[in-house]
Amino acid sequence: MHAFKPSVWQVLLTHKMLICVVTGFTSGLPLFLLFNLLPAWLKTEGLSLKAIGAFALVQFPYTWKFIWAPLADRFGVPGLGRRRGWMFISQLALIAGILALGNLDPKTDLVSVAALSILIAFLSASQDIAIDAYRRELLAEQELGLGNAIFVNAYKLAALVPGSLALILADHLPWFQVFAVTAAFLVPGAVLSLWVSEPARAPGAPRTLRDAVVEPFHEFFTRHGLENALWVLAFMLFFKLGEAMATTLATPFYLELGFSKTEIGLVAKNAGLWAGIVGGLLGGLWMVKLGINRALWIFGIAQTLTILGFVWLSRLGTAPADTLRLIQLGLVYATESFCSVGLGTTAFTAFMARTTNPAFAATQFALFSSLMAVPRTVFNAFAGVLVESLGWFNYYWLCFALAVPGILMLAKVAPWREPQG
Repeated sequence: MHAFKPSVWQVLLTHKMLICVVTGFTSGLPLFLLFNLLPAWLKTEGLSLKAIGAFALVQFPYTWKFIWAPLADRFGVPGLGRRRGWMFISQLALIAGILALGNLDPKTDLVSVAALSILIAFLSASQDIAIDAYRRELLAEQELGLGNAIFVNAYKLAALVPGSLALILADHLPWFQVFAVTAAFLVPGAVLSLWVSEPARAPGAPRTLRDAVVEPFHEFFTRHGLENALWVLAFMLFFKLGEAMATTLATPFYLELGFSKTEIGLVAKNAGLWAGIVGGLLGGLWMVKLGINRALWIFGIAQTLTILGFVWLSRLGTAPADTLRLIQLGLVYATESFCSVGLGTTAFTAFMARTTNPAFAATQFALFSSLMAVPRTVFNAFAGVLVESLGWFNYYWLCFALAVPGILMLAKVAPWREPQG
């Protein structure tokens, strides 16, 4: 007799996978609001590229969330628990923050815009801490691969709201209404946080705050040794650097090339979204045969090469948008998303999950994802200055060069010939 093997649909259509879809979408939307919608809003309101680039600094809470992650591990919310309690509170606050942001005018309230943007990033990062820990505790070991793949693709799908729908609406509605529609997409996540229960497999809270702070870091450095641990952390910092800098000013770049917000929303963002989702799904399937190490090499090189598409597009210069230019725009954006957002991120996320000890998932994963966020915050803050000094063509060549060190580090942290686990 053959053992019963569930179909793909039987595995997919479960309440756990539904939770991964909703939490993934809810986790991604605030980041893409800061990454896509905020620069477009500021550009439309007449801010310089230097100022828009500096606004990348508002995302710094993503790079420091490991500092307060132990608090979410140690303390719960009365009546809701540690995971769903912090999820629900951060989601309600995010909705209020986004509504307040849309009610401001960047030309007269720029300081308030910056402050609220930082608050949104802080709340988003706090939500991510709780969601990542919830997902790690919810999924059984055999469900981690599928659950995380679904989560990442739902995360990418969230880009459709601030990166496409909101840009299209911005050509027809006041900005407050655009931000209100965007905030409304967070409501299902807040409802879900009340509907679900705390994971049955969740470990107990650390006995003391000191245990919550110290033990995750002590375990990581003890397991790897100091030198290897530092190599792993450096790799997590540099692997997405070139790609992050290439895309941080993508929307202002497309606007300067002569494309309208609607054209960017319909062509670039949709092409990038679906290419990224397909890339993520195929990347997950290919990793089964390649293993994580070899996938990092192949997908990482592909991710780096796609930066050359921006070099090519910048070489074409500014001209009225026609069918050919729209095709060129869609091709560049889709290729970059397929290889970087799809393949590269899938392999990188798998590497982070493999490196995380399940007993310290919340704080360790917060540390790793914080390092992953550094390029799009600290380094990207200087992107506008670099573009104004170098021009778009030379800037994208610089991004290509900055992507190389992360690939070279693979020889140390993920050797090609090392047995795959």
